[in-house]
Amino acid sequence: MRIAFIAPLKRPITPETTVSRNRVITELAQGLIKDGHQVSIFGTSDSRLPGATIIPVIPKGLNFLPPTENEFYTHTAYIAHATAEVLRQQQDFDLIHNHMFPEFIPLLALRWFTTPFVTTVHAQITPELRMALSDVRGLQKTVYVCISESARKRLALSAELVYNGIDATFYTPNEQKSGDYLLFVGRMGKAKDTKGKFLDAKGVTDAIATAEKLGQTLKIAGNIEDNKFYEIFVKPHLSGTINLVSEIAPEQKMSREQIRTLYQDAKAFLFPIRWEEPFGLVMIEAMACGTPVIAYNRGSVSEIVRDGITGFIIDPDDAPRPKKGSWVIKKQGIEGLVEAIKRIGEIDRKITRKHVEENFTIEKMVAGYEEVYKKVIEKK
Repeated sequence: MRIAFIAPLKRPITPETTVSRNRVITELAQGLIKDGHQVSIFGTSDSRLPGATIIPVIPKGLNFLPPTENEFYTHTAYIAHATAEVLRQQQDFDLIHNHMFPEFIPLLALRWFTTPFVTTVHAQITPELRMALSDVRGLQKTVYVCISESARKRLALSAELVYNGIDATFYTPNEQKSGDYLLFVGRMGKAKDTKGKFLDAKGVTDAIATAEKLGQTLKIAGNIEDNKFYEIFVKPHLSGTINLVSEIAPEQKMSREQIRTLYQDAKAFLFPIRWEEPFGLVMIEAMACGTPVIAYNRGSVSEIVRDGITGFIIDPDDAPRPKKGSWVIKKQGIEGLVEAIKRIGEIDRKITRKHVEENFTIEKMVAGYEEVYKKVIEKK
């Protein structure tokens, strides 16, 4: 099958990428190529992926272009250009798979596409995203794929479900685990609420508060989108036990190998999210390394983590009081995180690893998409 990917334009697609959406595209493309498919990627000129054909639509990633007077115009112009380029070349492909950020802009051209079209919705399903996808849904020329059941319910439109997968031969346990620290990996964002207060979507502040309560070491890795966020919420807490191990930079600069070592040597991975996580690739990366995940019950978490088996699921403070028998840990918020860490020895790291092997590998993801592709092509 000849498959075209419409890639997001913020960053290049490369084997070394650690950004979630790009990582999934990389793994999926490589898995499809391994299965004998031809994959072409409409993306940045500096993208590269063994076995895939790169069709450049922008000199380099939007995040790395020189400053312009109006970034919104620059970004949307390149996204529109990428869509037009795919449209011009559509007859060269059996199927087009849209991974663009944002997902809905290429869909505005659906009426002119005759090649079967699939759109994976990678982003959190906000009311605005649902509105945009609902508006173009009337054209009935794309099949949506959601990456969790939680996201599919929030989308409230007909959609297939394919979970993300990772290379379980890369993310492996360290049998001589020497670390004894808690780990947080995630972006430290620039988004603010209507009152101008930072929104800590990935929950680094709760991770810090938890480690401080226990007096345990916490290692923090991630890109810092706004230095003020770092100055307010992270820097004042840095100490002998609270360590920022990545650079203070808007882009993640740690290698995959460095991040893997952090997972392997951690005793627990903290994921106290404050948004409706559509999937959470870091959870399966950590579990593949045998590291238990302790996460707030938002978005996809209850689909990814097996409570009491591969980690612990904690109700956030603003959730209704948990029903009897809902989760192993009854305490909520930071108190729940603290209790879970005290009980982390109950989790078998080998079973944690096996859970990923059975459910969240590249092979599982590729097989899921191949089924979707088959359905879409048969409908034509």
